[in-house]
Amino acid sequence: MARRIARAEERAGRAPGLVRLIAVSKGVPASAVRDAMAAGLVEFGESRVQEAESKIPLVGPGARWHLIGHLQSNKAKRAVSLFEEIHSIDSARLTEEVGRRALDAGRVVPCYAEVNTSGDATKHGVRPAEALDLLRRLTETTGIRAAGLMTIGPLEGGADGARASFRLLRRLRDEAVGAGVVPEGAGLSMGMSGDFEIAVEEGATVVRVGSTLFGPEG
Repeated sequence: MARRIARAEERAGRAPGLVRLIAVSKGVPASAVRDAMAAGLVEFGESRVQEAESKIPLVGPGARWHLIGHLQSNKAKRAVSLFEEIHSIDSARLTEEVGRRALDAGRVVPCYAEVNTSGDATKHGVRPAEALDLLRRLTETTGIRAAGLMTIGPLEGGADGARASFRLLRRLRDEAVGAGVVPEGAGLSMGMSGDFEIAVEEGATVVRVGSTLFGPEG
């Protein structure tokens, strides 16, 4: 996996070692996560708060946990207590609730604004035209650090569709940097098992890979 990421960085003319790998462990037993940690993986992504609550204590110390799935406002307190970073902020209301719960816990939580770059009605995330406003809300909310933008590649369209989606997210990030909303180097959380190499070529700073590492879920 590291070699594939490194080759994609090289193809894009990027400096090596800048892309973080999150091993998506939803549906994966704690024993498999511990095996992955023994092989050198540190960062893991979960989609459901309830699954993470039962799994994280079984895995034990040493892992960094990311929430990559949709978060409901009524689960924000639990999410703040479980995860180092949240990749799926998709509304002002959720921003406010996560910030309030983080403040109560004495934390500053890195959060990504989720953008629906494909227009797929089944996906969460704000429209591209709303991304800048949501990022601005993240930067203004006490208890949150705006980490950047996140997207999920399109269900259809193949490699070309994925590349277009990731280029759009990068352009939105660059516009936010130009507007002074986020600093240079703000993150791009994009790319999964089927398209992470394209995402790296298009500027991803974080890729979220599950089945390529652990096999198909369930």
